[in-house]
Amino acid sequence: MIPGGGQPNMQQLLQQAQKMQQDLAKAQEELAQTEVDGQAGGGLVKATVTGSGELRGLKIDPQAVDPEDTETLADLIVAAVQAANENAQNLQQQKLGPLAQGLGGGGTGIPGLPF
Repeated sequence: MIPGGGQPNMQQLLQQAQKMQQDLAKAQEELAQTEVDGQAGGGLVKATVTGSGELRGLKIDPQAVDPEDTETLADLIVAAVQAANENAQNLQQQKLGPLAQGLGGGGTGIPGLPF
């Protein structure tokens, strides 16, 4: 028997886990500051969200505004925001996916993220 066998490995694992947690926190911070766009109606409506999904801006081309048909405008706004959020989710997966898997993620342990 080796006295204290396994201790260095446990310490190394803890250090690796701490580094992954720090990397994950850094990536999440970068996502919160990164903006991505989505559009609808051939660019008549554009939405800007952060990489973490916070709506930051909405641009509506005057051509999209028809007082007689506000329902279509509402649909374009929803579609643009959904497209921007989809782009934000793709960015999340690119930045956080490998980190989440390294932490044993895969749907557990990272609330609010689709992986």
